[in-house]
Amino acid sequence: MLPRAARQSSAVSPAQSFDSTTLTESEIRGLAARFGSPLLVVDCDQIRRQYHALKAALPGVDLHYALKPLPHAAVVACLRDEGAYFDLATTGEVELVKAQGIGPERCIHTHPIKRDSDIRDALRYGVTTFVADNPDEIKKFARYRKRAELLLRVSFRSPSAVVDLSRKFGCEAGAVLGMIEMARRLGIRVRGLSFHVGSQATEPTKYVEAIRACTNLIGEAILAGLPSLDVLDIGGGFPVSYQDAVMPIGEFCAPIRAELAKLPPHVRVIAEPGRFIAAPAAIAISSVMGKAKRDGRWWYYLDDGLYGSYSGQLFDHAKYPVTVLRDSDELHESVLAGPTCDSIDVIDDSILLPELEVGDLVVGRMMGAYTWASATDFNFFKRAKVVVMHERPVAKRIVDMPRKAAGRGRAA
Repeated sequence: MLPRAARQSSAVSPAQSFDSTTLTESEIRGLAARFGSPLLVVDCDQIRRQYHALKAALPGVDLHYALKPLPHAAVVACLRDEGAYFDLATTGEVELVKAQGIGPERCIHTHPIKRDSDIRDALRYGVTTFVADNPDEIKKFARYRKRAELLLRVSFRSPSAVVDLSRKFGCEAGAVLGMIEMARRLGIRVRGLSFHVGSQATEPTKYVEAIRACTNLIGEAILAGLPSLDVLDIGGGFPVSYQDAVMPIGEFCAPIRAELAKLPPHVRVIAEPGRFIAAPAAIAISSVMGKAKRDGRWWYYLDDGLYGSYSGQLFDHAKYPVTVLRDSDELHESVLAGPTCDSIDVIDDSILLPELEVGDLVVGRMMGAYTWASATDFNFFKRAKVVVMHERPVAKRIVDMPRKAAGRGRAA
């Protein structure tokens, strides 16, 4: 059920801010009636709020939005207009930002392992900064040494993160100086270092440790007579609250800010936030397409599931807050299942719900990151339609209201 405050509130007026995580029941029903289900409703105002919250928590750090969690054109355009930079990892992502008119100088290419065609496509667009983490990858840039420069990705294992990305990428800190020397012999410029402590980090200690280690490496490179390093990429991983509370972002970043202040003043600091910006900005709306009582429990079969918008439960280890649009004081242990013929397609096999009927709506929240992006059309169930709200900022909508009602959604 929706929180009572949400159920009792009136519809949001066109000029007001629109928070997709607190949509009223009437608004959700209206969207489902207008566009059908399943839907993923993306609110660009929430994208803006998250971006500026992180900007305030990390002043002086250039935020490169990582497209991977929510690579949608409206999100990219929204962040473009807010002055964001972009973190690209594939030719498809290059094409997406190019289509939104984003200058290549606002982009870096951070995939540590690339095909030659990936490098050429990014260079053709105008991106010049790439990431590498091993000698074989560095050698790929010998033919492009006059056009490309590198950041070396360093591994800092973080078992406490939900996804430990240093398990797959990054070199040992002790290998960095040798790789810089190798690049110099090949005529390739190494501009700086990068790291990623893992996705959905639970506390900032690993960032502090990694920044301190990279600060030392920057100093060691100077003492060794190597080219000066002037970029540090601190990656992403900033946490959001799904069902468990996380540290407020200002508090989380306080020790990170303190450690960054110890860097040499010539070093430019960048970050690669993805989940933090995207996750709170979307809800999933699905409907009950069938029900059955099995072993004393109601099974409700939805038109969205693990092969669709809830794919992040498998690929991203996320557990999304779920509510239903039916009021009742009598709750029963129930199962929420997806639509496909696969028995693994179960969203929750023990959730307390009122008895639902076919057509009732189920709402997943905090579903902007690693949901629609990793959804499939398995079993030929089409993935959720994306509905975008508030593509323009509130002030712009207010100005335009006499000519056109603002704050309305459109299907993408």
